[in-house]
Order: sequence, then C-alpha cells, then structure tokens
Amino acid sequence: MSTTAPSKDPSGWKKVQSLLQSIASPNQQLQEWKSWERNLFRFFFIFLSLLILPIDWKFYKEILAIDWVNLHFHDLFRLSKYQTQFISSEHLPQWGVGQFANWAIAAAIAVPGAIIWGIKDKGRKEYNVLYYWLRVIVRYRLAIVLITYGFIKFFPLQMPYPSLSNLFTNYGDFFAWKIYFQTVAIAPKYQAFLGFVEILAALLLFNRRTVTFGVGLIFGFIGNVAVVNGFYDIGEQVLSTFIVLLAAFLFVFDIPRLWRLLISEKPAYANRLIPSYGDKVLRQVRTGLRTAFLLFTFLFAYKAYDNFVSDPYKIPRTPGLKNAFGYYNVKEFSINNRVIPYSKTDKDRWQDVIFEKWSTLTIKVNRPVKIDFSSAEEVHDKDIDRNYELAGFAGRHYFYYETDTVNHTLSLQNKNKNHRNEKLFLAYQTPNDSTLVLSGINENNDSIRVVLNRIDKKYMMFEGRRRPVKL
Repeated sequence: MSTTAPSKDPSGWKKVQSLLQSIASPNQQLQEWKSWERNLFRFFFIFLSLLILPIDWKFYKEILAIDWVNLHFHDLFRLSKYQTQFISSEHLPQWGVGQFANWAIAAAIAVPGAIIWGIKDKGRKEYNVLYYWLRVIVRYRLAIVLITYGFIKFFPLQMPYPSLSNLFTNYGDFFAWKIYFQTVAIAPKYQAFLGFVEILAALLLFNRRTVTFGVGLIFGFIGNVAVVNGFYDIGEQVLSTFIVLLAAFLFVFDIPRLWRLLISEKPAYANRLIPSYGDKVLRQVRTGLRTAFLLFTFLFAYKAYDNFVSDPYKIPRTPGLKNAFGYYNVKEFSINNRVIPYSKTDKDRWQDVIFEKWSTLTIKVNRPVKIDFSSAEEVHDKDIDRNYELAGFAGRHYFYYETDTVNHTLSLQNKNKNHRNEKLFLAYQTPNDSTLVLSGINENNDSIRVVLNRIDKKYMMFEGRRRPVKL
C-alpha cells in the first residue's frame, strides 16, 4: 500500500515525508487502516504532540533559568516532568479535575485539527510510518520521566526516612499523602527497589523490541502510583496519569497480537512495520536520540547520588546542637517566673521537645497549627524553607535554630510559613548528659525557663526486629 503524501502537498512536506518514509523497506506490505483508526490516530497524534513536544516558550524559560555551572539534580527533574502549559501551573488548582485544564485545551485543539487533517488527507489509507515516529517520541518521553523518578527512589530522596518528630506525631494529625510517604519511607530498601523497577521499565522502553515488557511493568507499578496520587491527594495526579496515558498508547500497538496469541490461541505475527535505517540522516537522528538519552541518564544518576550523600534536598543540611538529638520530657516549665505544672490543655505549657539530628527543634504544645499545604516535591536551598518534615500535618510546632556555641545560645524561628513571626531566643545549659536547661524569651516576649529530661527510649525501627531488645 502506498504511503506517500497526496500530490497536492507542498514540495517541502514531500521531502520530509520522503525522509520519514525511508525507514520502511520497499518490499513491506503495509495494511490499510479502517476509517475509525485513521481518525483516532489523527486526534492522538495532535493531542500527544501538543503535550510532549517542546512548543511552550515557558519550557525554554525554565532551561535558561538553570545555573548549568552549579547544576542541581532537581533542575533536570523539573524539566523531565514538564508538560505544555497553555495555562501556567500556578493558576491551576492543586487538586481536582481542574488540574487537567491544559489537557482539555490540547484536546479542544486536537479535535478540529484532526477533522481538518482528515479533509486535507482523504487519499491516505494508513499512517504506519507516522505512527512509528509518534511511538518513538512517546517512548523516549516516557523513559525520561521514569528515569528521574526511578533514581530519586533508588537513592531514597523522594521519601526521606521519617524524622523523630514524625514518629512522635499522632496518626490522625497526618494528611493522607504524608501517611503514604511515611509508610514507604520507613523501608528505604523497599523504596530503592521501587526505584529500580522504574529504571528497568525506562531501559526496556529504550529498546523497541522490549517496549511491551516495559509497558507491562509500568501498568503494574505506575498504574498503582496513579491511583495512590488520586486517593492520597499527593498532588502529582496529572503527571502520574500522563505516564499511564503514554504507557496505554504504547500498549495499544500490541493488543491485536496479544489478543490473537493469548485469547484466540492463534499465531501472532510480527510488527507491521520493521524499520530500516538506510538513510544517513535517519541513522544520525537515531544515534543522537540514543546518545542524548544515555547521557541524560548518567548525568541525572550522578547528580541524584551526589545530592543523596552530600545534601538530601528535603532535609536541612546544618547539623543540630551537638549531643542533643533525642526526645525530651518537659520536667519543669515556668513563664515570667510562674511555674506551670504539666498540662495537656494549657496553651503555653510545653509538653515535650524533640531535637533532630539537624537544626530542627519541635515542640508539642496545645496551640493550633496552621497546616502547610505545600507539595511534597518542593525544593528549597535554605534550611528554614525546607518544609518537607512539617508539610502535611498539624501535630507539632517546628523551629529552625542557629547555635552560638561560644555564648551557648539558640536563635529559633518557626519553620511553618504561616507562623514565621514566632521567634525565640534561648540560652542553653547541659548539667549532665540527659538534662538540658533552656531559658530566655519566647515568641510573646515572655521570659521562660524550661528543664528538659531526655528519655532513653528504644525504637524498634532503629534497633531492628530480628535482634533481642531490652526495653
């Protein structure tokens, strides 16, 4: 069946068609498509091209904004997730159907575009070669985003191990997405395995002969992730659904053969189009795509590993007060020289305090917390802005602090962006290894004195389940 464009096409288009068609060997018999198949292909060709191809000026703005000399892995990660934005993401809702507004616009363009294309291209009986090239674009686009998500799980960056403060937070104080993240993060090796599965799926998509196996892994794994994003309100519904959409588009190609083999129990024939890269330009395009993909993979893997070992982006980098890490009971508490006995209802009396290994101090007190609704994937350079540990729940008050080891003072500021005006200036003393005394000015300029007693608590997650533990 002839695959050339109609004679009315401009000469420039004929040259492009001739180049694209050159991958089909002359002796191949390409079957004629049904009318509905041609119409559906025209729609999806336009729809997917609008979402995948870098036609959005904002994408190039993102590229120009990157400091390539001091490249951060998240710069590449952000680019890998990018989809065409007819409406900027900041103007779209974080949850709900409204997130898919850009898809709706792309579909609204694709429908009339497909109709006009069909009118102008009535002589065409099939789109095998164009279908092949669209599959190439989809394969590489899907592989790139899987590579990035795979490596930030393989090196457990996406879901850091729960902090001590998180472990002392009531289950009901967590948002749904934070529960899911904590559940996965508590088993770093399992998270790394999930990342390995995504990387393997991406590498299988890299080779045309193994695409079916890669798509199978995606449906089994990413399909579940897409559901999780929806039901746990993680905030990445559009991207996870986009991944499933691209995988489904690739899988459609194999449905007839799988149906014939597994359901009808008949011989399944090979692909209708077996590419032959006889043209020099096509060979260069193919080599360039593969080289670019491999370079991106190695660069992203290196940058993700470097971030994991030197400065995990969701955890503050500044070390905490030396030898202070742990859970503390508030043994004594006084405000303006007035001693307040232990109470779960008093809005000023601290109940317990936790010093993290990094420069975060958390306080349990009967005062409401305005929840930080930030996304789980936000990236910040300053420690005070690294809000993953407090985003998504309302159990404790989180403070970033700076230590003056000469004068033995702590300067604290609330990390929650809704409470940034809360600042404390405290002097600290360590009478012994288990006691810490804080005194100074609280957020209301009242004088306070707090005596903290460290609890030598055993945590089964740290001690291990298969070793004897003396409680």
